[in-house]
Amino acid sequence: MSLAALLGAPLRYRLLRPRHLALIVGELVLGGRRPAGSHLDHLDAAVGWLSHAQEVRDRQPDAGGVAAGWSFADGWLPSYPETSGYIVETLVAAAAVLERPTLTARAHRILDWELSIQRADGAFPGHFGEQGSAPVVFNTGQILHGMVTGALRLGRADCLAAAVRAGHWLASFQDEDGCWRTHVHNGCPHTYNSRAAWAVARAGAAAGDAELRAVARRNLEWALSQQTASGWFATNAFTPERDPFTHTIAYAIRGLLEGGLLLGEERCVAAATRAARALVALQRDDGSLAGTFADGWRPTARYCCLTGLAQMAINWLRLAEVTDDVGLVAPARRAIAYLKRCHRRTGPPALAGAVAGSMPIWGGYSRFEFPNWAPKFFADALILDLGRHDLLVETPAAAVAVEAGR
Repeated sequence: MSLAALLGAPLRYRLLRPRHLALIVGELVLGGRRPAGSHLDHLDAAVGWLSHAQEVRDRQPDAGGVAAGWSFADGWLPSYPETSGYIVETLVAAAAVLERPTLTARAHRILDWELSIQRADGAFPGHFGEQGSAPVVFNTGQILHGMVTGALRLGRADCLAAAVRAGHWLASFQDEDGCWRTHVHNGCPHTYNSRAAWAVARAGAAAGDAELRAVARRNLEWALSQQTASGWFATNAFTPERDPFTHTIAYAIRGLLEGGLLLGEERCVAAATRAARALVALQRDDGSLAGTFADGWRPTARYCCLTGLAQMAINWLRLAEVTDDVGLVAPARRAIAYLKRCHRRTGPPALAGAVAGSMPIWGGYSRFEFPNWAPKFFADALILDLGRHDLLVETPAAAVAVEAGR
């Protein structure tokens, strides 16, 4: 944090409020040292927080979506179309693991809200979906994940139709080399859009749409071109001059891995494996990872990006499953153990079950915030480590079977 930002932090983040001071003190005393419970205990708490984050938007124009999070600066934030989209799969999976059908009803509410804001051209609004909000490649891709889950897991034909429309919107301005350079965050291309390409591949598989599969394959090919000699990914931060967060690195890995598996592209799986294994060697003794990395996998932050750590646990578990490399299970479980020690399971509704953006909470990723995507990925990691991969990832055969049975 720059000196100017540091001096302005007390006012910007309202650090002198009693609750905020108490959270900071609690972080100093307990940060990373909270008592851990069972996977089901933590899953229940994380999903409980996501449920509450949906409830706080009731009776608002964005009712049905999940609040983007709770922050020191602004309290509860508006519903976030992007992350609400991929929270759908988490709620549907958790409904089965926890035997709680009400979570499936929550997933339907998200889908209904997302469908209500889809534009005529197939895109979804960016940012918080406010009037005039410009669509963004990545955001639409993550909502597309929710739509495909609605089709495959909940049998909703309206979601499959919406996914196809969104996919063709993404296809309409893709550059010849497979990169998306327009409708992108901060006006610059991103390797982590591979996670949007994976969503397009899912839609193409579910709908039997060869054009969408080709769009996804082209973007993944471009993403491969961004991998450096060390296995790190260039063009992968929110802005060109910054080092990528572990969060966006993990996004890029997951998109290449799952998209490669779905499309039968072994080079994509190999690239994802190479990056994921490089991070194993950089995992700290307590199970955490640095918040950012430069080329050559040089750590450039002391704090831990908790979201990115949860995503890497997912990546390691998925790779252990699909490559039979059981050595990747241990780093995933060390990461999950660290996340458990950082996870608040009790407290006021805004905090019970929440996961902070960074550890410590004043770290550089989502500073002084509890974003909704942090407990989402933590919950997914727990579900995968419980052995329920079938609830979160469909096989190519299963996706195509949906099209055959329609």
